[in-house]
Amino acid sequence: MLPVIELAVFAALVVTPFLLADRTDLITLVTNVIILSLLALSFDLCWGFSGIMSFGQALFFGVAGYVVALVGRDLEFSQLWATLPLAMLVGGLLAAGLAVFLLLGKRTPSSIFVAFGTLTGAYAAERLVAGWQYVGAGNGLSAIRLMAFGDYEFVEGVEFYAVALAALALVYAASRYLVRSQMGLVLAGMRQNEERLAFFGYRVQVFKALVFSFAGMIAGLSGALYSYHQGFTGPSNLGPGLSTTAVIYCLFGGSGTLIGPVIGTAAIEVLSYVLADTDAIRQFWPVILGVVLLVVVAFQPSGLLGLLVSSRERIGSYGARKAVR
Repeated sequence: MLPVIELAVFAALVVTPFLLADRTDLITLVTNVIILSLLALSFDLCWGFSGIMSFGQALFFGVAGYVVALVGRDLEFSQLWATLPLAMLVGGLLAAGLAVFLLLGKRTPSSIFVAFGTLTGAYAAERLVAGWQYVGAGNGLSAIRLMAFGDYEFVEGVEFYAVALAALALVYAASRYLVRSQMGLVLAGMRQNEERLAFFGYRVQVFKALVFSFAGMIAGLSGALYSYHQGFTGPSNLGPGLSTTAVIYCLFGGSGTLIGPVIGTAAIEVLSYVLADTDAIRQFWPVILGVVLLVVVAFQPSGLLGLLVSSRERIGSYGARKAVR
């Protein structure tokens, strides 16, 4: 069932621009969903597959967004073939540096220590840029140079949508390969019994640091695309608020599945759009959305995907399959 859902979701994303050709506002909405899905997916790799409760994914998202904005402003350069890899490099290196401090110490860190450590990093970064005039302080950076490929510049619409969808497809394929590889088997063992795996000689924290760094790369890519698409980046893009939103996206859709965060992001963003656009409940839509989220998290802990996919199928199989003779 899970592969069928994955194919259905990506097929729907492929045909969406053709179905919404006359609705630029909806294409913009779905583009935002795709970009934020990358952020939610990065959290899923941390929590759903590695047991790292990270409240700092927005840190990598926001810093990468600021970097591409500053490169465009100061160097007048916004070629996607260079700036998007740069954003991934920035996000990955920043996550690796944080992992050295939080995960690779002499003592095995607790989940609470890592959660508060990442939360503190995101909060400190938000306060830093909010008072730093070079990066626009509290006003952020606006009028960001358009993402380009050669002489062609990408604006909101089908072309930007295609770039975002291609990025999501490539990242999803790489993430799926990772979690279904032999390393994914180690990650599954870590989720089941971390102490036993460490007893067998596996350097559990090193594996966590590697996945955390990879997730930082994905969040950095998401942040760069978001800045280019919105034409703005600000302190809130790297603070605890957005990090918590990524957590909600993932848990609402179903953690530990990869496709769950994509579904959760789409459900929440579309529901928010519909509720905010309804005159009768416009003033109360955040309350209604909050109630819906609480009901799902309380009564369906495995998320929306848990209604269709069993726990056994979510765990899946790992490594290369041997031929049956």
